[in-house]
Amino acid sequence: MQIRRYKHFASVVGLVLGLLCAVEAAKVNKHKPWIETTYHGIVTENDDKVLLDPPLIALDKDAPLRYAESFEVTFTKEGEICGFRIHGQNVPFEAVVLDKSTGEGVIRAKDKLDCELQKEHTFTIQAYDCGEGPDGANMKKSHKATVHIQVNDINEYSPVFKEKSYKATVIEGKKYDSILKVEAVDADCSFQFSQICSYEIVTPDVPFTVDKDGFIKNTEKLNYSKERMYKLTVTAYDCGKNRASEDVLVKINIKPTCKPGWQGFNKRIEYEPGTGSLALFPSMHLETCEEPITSIQANIELETNHIGKGCDRDTYSEKSLHKLCGASAGTVELLPAPSSSANWTVGLPTDNGHDSDQVFEFNGTQAIKVPDGVVSTSLKEPFTVSVWMRHGPGAREKETILCNSDKTEMNRHHYSLYVHNCHLILLLRQDPAETENYKPAEFHWKLDQVCDKEWHHYVLNVEFPSVALFVDGATFEPFLVTEDYPLHSSKIDMQLTIGACWQDNPGHDKDNETVSEPSTGGNARMSQFFRGNLAGLMIRSGKLENKKVIDCLYTCKEGLDVQLPEEVASAVKVAFNPNQSSLTVEGDDIEAFDKVMQHISYLNSRQFPTPGIRHLRVSTTVKCFNEETCILIPEAAGYVMVLQPEEPKISLSGIDHFARGAAEFESPEGVTLFPELRIVSTITREVEAETEPEATEGAEGAEDDPTVQETVVSEEIMHNLDTCEVTALGDELDGEHETLEVDQAQVQQRGLEMTSSNLGLVLTGVNTMANYEQVLHLIRYKNWHTEALFDRKFKLFCSELNGRYISNDFKVEVSVIHTANPMDHANNAMVQPNFINPVHHASVDLSGHNLVNAHQASVVPSAATIVIVVCVSFLVFMIILGVFRIRSAHQRTMRDTEGGKENEMDWDDSALTITVNPMEVISYKSFSRHLFIQYFVTQHNATNVSSFEEECNWHADCINVHQSCCQRI
Repeated sequence: MQIRRYKHFASVVGLVLGLLCAVEAAKVNKHKPWIETTYHGIVTENDDKVLLDPPLIALDKDAPLRYAESFEVTFTKEGEICGFRIHGQNVPFEAVVLDKSTGEGVIRAKDKLDCELQKEHTFTIQAYDCGEGPDGANMKKSHKATVHIQVNDINEYSPVFKEKSYKATVIEGKKYDSILKVEAVDADCSFQFSQICSYEIVTPDVPFTVDKDGFIKNTEKLNYSKERMYKLTVTAYDCGKNRASEDVLVKINIKPTCKPGWQGFNKRIEYEPGTGSLALFPSMHLETCEEPITSIQANIELETNHIGKGCDRDTYSEKSLHKLCGASAGTVELLPAPSSSANWTVGLPTDNGHDSDQVFEFNGTQAIKVPDGVVSTSLKEPFTVSVWMRHGPGAREKETILCNSDKTEMNRHHYSLYVHNCHLILLLRQDPAETENYKPAEFHWKLDQVCDKEWHHYVLNVEFPSVALFVDGATFEPFLVTEDYPLHSSKIDMQLTIGACWQDNPGHDKDNETVSEPSTGGNARMSQFFRGNLAGLMIRSGKLENKKVIDCLYTCKEGLDVQLPEEVASAVKVAFNPNQSSLTVEGDDIEAFDKVMQHISYLNSRQFPTPGIRHLRVSTTVKCFNEETCILIPEAAGYVMVLQPEEPKISLSGIDHFARGAAEFESPEGVTLFPELRIVSTITREVEAETEPEATEGAEGAEDDPTVQETVVSEEIMHNLDTCEVTALGDELDGEHETLEVDQAQVQQRGLEMTSSNLGLVLTGVNTMANYEQVLHLIRYKNWHTEALFDRKFKLFCSELNGRYISNDFKVEVSVIHTANPMDHANNAMVQPNFINPVHHASVDLSGHNLVNAHQASVVPSAATIVIVVCVSFLVFMIILGVFRIRSAHQRTMRDTEGGKENEMDWDDSALTITVNPMEVISYKSFSRHLFIQYFVTQHNATNVSSFEEECNWHADCINVHQSCCQRI
């Protein structure tokens, strides 16, 4: 470049010398200055000097040669260059003449340039000479030349990342070619300084690397269990080695290996009784690992087969359940819970747990006979047979559920229900008729349910010649009906049995064997034994069961439920099975499908549900565009834990001891046993003790303090009862002279049923505690022979849910007050017999025994009479002294007791005569107590039994002190 300039300069000098000669000759400004047509320049930003190529030199032919070989030459004014002019708008440059004579000039920046604002500048430049003469007349201008100037960059800026932070998610166990890309930019204008030449991970010891383009990848397979998220610091360098002004944070989340399936599924779900519906999957969603899905189908199953008879149902007696479901009267329960009135099931093994239904087990060696009169031997058509049965695959022999056969001789089966090779068969032989034609006799159903070892409900509606079978509410038609002749007329009695068939002659059937019969304890001849479980065996004659009642009997009190959100109701289909233990969800939108699943809930409507585990399973099938199963969704399994309900405590309270005159017992109305009875049920809750306001500061520490006490609170609740039983304690009721009675119309009006026996009285039926209480108030005790009766004791208890919750035993003792004529008393006193020889007898408590009047056989000596009079006088004095104490204390007691606790009794004012047979060995305490009651009632015309009962107790010491007097009396 420099050599070329010198050569160019030499040519210019030669030209100038030639021009000088001409100018010298002319002395006039004839020519325009001359410059190059194009210039290219470079300038560095933050500097003002521009390096031009070619250099800026203007030539003028009017200028003389300064040198001509060996002689001296002088310049004339006409040949000089006076300046350069730049043309253009807002041009940040200026042109300056360095030497007028040579025409050399430079271009420089007016201010510091910024490459980032403008990298190139283009403008035109023009040279002009100095003109002629001193005033510069006739000035000449050159042509316009184009100047291109490039502004060179300096590395003044550092790289800056485009994002404040970066995030990415990867799946464990994979090596990625690229996880994410970080990107930085540089504000410098040049390629060299604006380009990012490298990136660097500043964080040490991480399994990641970054390349020059900013792509980050892992150097090893990542493990979710080892690290769930990595935080990296990354920086950048431009090509001028400038580092980024701020490093950037990169977060990389590690996800477990993507496995298609349900996420957010809780395996244990606790259900608190009485809380209504509980969402089972509130946070669950389906992970499909980004597979293109076209349809989803999920089946949710709640396993309740181990609860009761297949699920949670009310555990009332089957008869009560039929009544609750609206069945008509006339239903007879053949497998009742063992009780005093129905004892033929006592010997059968049962499910003794009160939490669920009571079922009976038949192991192939046991059967029971139903007592005569429970069911009519010849059923009136139409009739219904219903039973709960659980039966597994058995032998090829017949297994009888119910059988009515001849008691003796012929062994004919009049009707029976039995299982044979997983067939359910009903045998129904017609009674003798005028025409001896074939008639349908056996109805066969082939059912999987018979042998699947699960509980099923069977109902047979018989309206000859058709028979309808309902299994779990669904109808089944018989696949085979065989015919037979009607039975011949006979006078042989029939025997109804359960679990086998009665056979009089073992040789008639190879299945016969002798077993111990639970109902009688003797030896019974049975055949065709049943192996399985039975419950709720009922026969109803005269009317068929309707479908509504059948469905009600089978319906579970627990199951699955779903409330579809409006926005997804049209996108998803939901279908339930009959007992709502299973539901199917179908759809094609994953988001809508997840919402429906999150609204599936468990519901148990029982007030006291059966506690325990209900297994839960979710089976899912997913299809892709090819209509085939593209991914496998594993089964999700968990369980619902129904917590133990707070058990109610049923309390019976009232007056437990009172006395009445003998006339009341013998009256047509009798004596009310439970006039003030109250039935209350409570539950006990544990609540944290309330803290004082001053102790708030230490409340946080108290939360973890094991010494914090909890308060037990009782809360009264309302629920139903299903049984109340009144039994006589001691001797059984003698129907010839005593009975328990209650108005049947009042019992039926309140929806209850009553049965009575020599043991007592039983009220049954699902009803409120208030209705039971009202009926119990009406129970009266009558006795027509009270002469030998001193007192009578009874026990009452009530229960709920077939004995699951039982009340306390409330015992009542009623005493009989005997009255007599005063003259009779005086006469008896005058004819008292002589003392018997002193004999020491053991003291016997007379509670529950009779006091019998007797005539004495000898006369009392006068000395003994004096002693007796003194003792009795002293005793009477002590009694009168205590009366005043009784009255004052009694008034205080009456103010504290509830109203209505008094028993109004009318007493005879006549004198009482107490005559004791001296031959009887009695307890002086029992006799003195009775003596005091009679005396107090007679003298004070008392109407409140409790007052003289208390007086008797309070003066026990007094009676003990005068033991000798009492014994002599």
